[in-house]
Amino acid sequence: LPVPDVSVDLRCRENNRAHRTWEIDRERLIVRRGQPFSVTLQGHRPLTPQHYLDLVLHLAVPSGPGKRDELVVKVQEGPAPGGRWWFSQWRVQDETVLTLHSPADAAIGHYRLSVSVMSAGGNVVELVEKVQFHLLFNPWCKDDPPCTFPDELLLKEYVMNEDGIIYMGSWDYIRSIPWSYGQFEDYVLDICFEVLDKSNKALKNASKDLSHRSDPVYVGRTVTAMVNANDDRGVLAGRWAESYPDGVSPSRWSGSVPILQQWSKAGPVKYGQCWVFAAVACTVLRCLGVPTRVITNFNSAHDVDGNLSLDFLVDERLESRGQKGQPMVGGRRTSTVGVESWMKRNDLPDGNHGWQVLDPTPQELSGGEFCCGPCPVVAIKEGNLKVKYDASFIFAEVNADIVHWMVYGDGRREKGGPPQRGRNISTKSPFGYTREDVTEQYKYPEAGSSKEREVYSKAGRQTEAPAGPEPEPLQLSIKHTTAVFGTDFDVVVEVKNGQNSSAGGDLTVLAKVVNYTSLCRGECRRQSASVSVPARSAHKEVLRLRYEDYAAWTSEDHLIRVEAFLRPSGTSPIMAVATIPLSTPELLVQVPGKALVWEQVTAYISFTNPLPVPLRWGVFTVEGAGLLLATQVPLHEPVGPGQQVSVELAFSPLRAGLRHLLVDFDSDRLKDVKGTTTVDVQK
Repeated sequence: LPVPDVSVDLRCRENNRAHRTWEIDRERLIVRRGQPFSVTLQGHRPLTPQHYLDLVLHLAVPSGPGKRDELVVKVQEGPAPGGRWWFSQWRVQDETVLTLHSPADAAIGHYRLSVSVMSAGGNVVELVEKVQFHLLFNPWCKDDPPCTFPDELLLKEYVMNEDGIIYMGSWDYIRSIPWSYGQFEDYVLDICFEVLDKSNKALKNASKDLSHRSDPVYVGRTVTAMVNANDDRGVLAGRWAESYPDGVSPSRWSGSVPILQQWSKAGPVKYGQCWVFAAVACTVLRCLGVPTRVITNFNSAHDVDGNLSLDFLVDERLESRGQKGQPMVGGRRTSTVGVESWMKRNDLPDGNHGWQVLDPTPQELSGGEFCCGPCPVVAIKEGNLKVKYDASFIFAEVNADIVHWMVYGDGRREKGGPPQRGRNISTKSPFGYTREDVTEQYKYPEAGSSKEREVYSKAGRQTEAPAGPEPEPLQLSIKHTTAVFGTDFDVVVEVKNGQNSSAGGDLTVLAKVVNYTSLCRGECRRQSASVSVPARSAHKEVLRLRYEDYAAWTSEDHLIRVEAFLRPSGTSPIMAVATIPLSTPELLVQVPGKALVWEQVTAYISFTNPLPVPLRWGVFTVEGAGLLLATQVPLHEPVGPGQQVSVELAFSPLRAGLRHLLVDFDSDRLKDVKGTTTVDVQK
């Protein structure tokens, strides 16, 4: 029997502040598990000795058109043994205050609470069903073992920070791009739960899926499967060929919120690549309360046959060849971007807790879905590849040898230079906008150390013991000056002779434009020379790359790979490879004056065309968590060579605090130009 005169005060102000959800919403009740919260029934008649309160929770998920499956939970009055929901009540004037205590392992989701006044005979006398709330994971709660984070200070970064940095480029020339995660923007929480609700597991068996939403391992695995749209109703479709006529180039995105909003309205969003997949996954997991950070691995290998070696074959013209002249199987990336989430692994032996690798980029099937992880970082470091999930694949990404081979016309092969492996594994520091190197968390020191050999042996691969000192042979290295897209620059190939006699050979240097998956788009320059290097000396060969050499082939990744191949007389060939990221000019972004919530300020954005050709169809995209939704400012005229263009954009900040305004510029010939500024918004 409904009671229309009873109103419900969800006490959102005090509850949401106490549960650190104030940034998400101030009108709806959003709480974290393992931490009590209170609601007030106003106008509720006091109970007589013959009546008692009965509380029931309903956790629902859509299961079809007009249908919802529910997980029903009985709430006991007074402390409940065994980690169950319970409540206490007290009467204050004409109000009844209910304090609910959720177990530390409660399922996350959107709950509806029904409060019934029951007679002694078990009949419902009154019924109130106006209490609804969202429940999230609680890494601050010491009684929430699956999620508890050991350092509360770091949760300001790994859960609460809405802005971040993603590292890209190559291991020796690392660049960064800003990203707006926006996990506390309006209705992003609803979209994050929609991601879970539309997963294959939820659609197949909603009740079973709901019962598993208490486990961050299960939720994390669901998120990695749903962020990509390969085999489900996921968020992002991937595309690695530079043609996006029916979608958006991955490089144009600067934040997760427009992607999630577009998916919620119209289904899979086109298009993403690894850093976009990772950033969206980070947004969803942080929003749900799972400590998460974005991780970049440089010189990453996609080892498809599990032998921990990826072979790149080239012929005598330095053109790529497969085993029988076919394209190569597998792939190498200058960088691979995924996420780490902090979880306690109760499904694994002790010692596997802590950071777990998850990769939402669709690469390989795992359990029948395109997902990857979570896999303990410590298991990768120790070579424990039998643990769940996808340990072998992740181990190969950071440890597989990338080996270059020269293939001659008669079928002979010769290894060209030492193998390369994943290195400079990077993430944003929790103490500022600087890079933190976490490579030592993934692997022991390399170069044949005893600990490295022990780990490789455990993982099913042997390594050679360190060799004794030998006379230095000819060495080949590649260096370059600062490479700015739109300018000419030099690449220097150095042949160093450490022997006591002169040596030399035929040197070939090839520059080609590649994307970040090492797919060649076109050859820029080729240069050959016979070199002779005196004893204990070096020879430098300079390759001049001009804008017109690479402009026609350039990719949105702005990467040039230089391969140098030396054929010494009477000895094995030597090969060196370097990937050169071409930097783009930054946008100048300024927001002068004092910024106040809901009071208009103006952003001034300026940019100078660095290219010797005009830029057409230019567009600025501006966004920032707590500042404004993604907004586009198109240019109606071309931007000439060396010309500066300036635009103004007025907006009203939505929330107080230190906020980051992100700007992206794209045009026909120059894309992925970024700029950012910090805005201190006062109340």
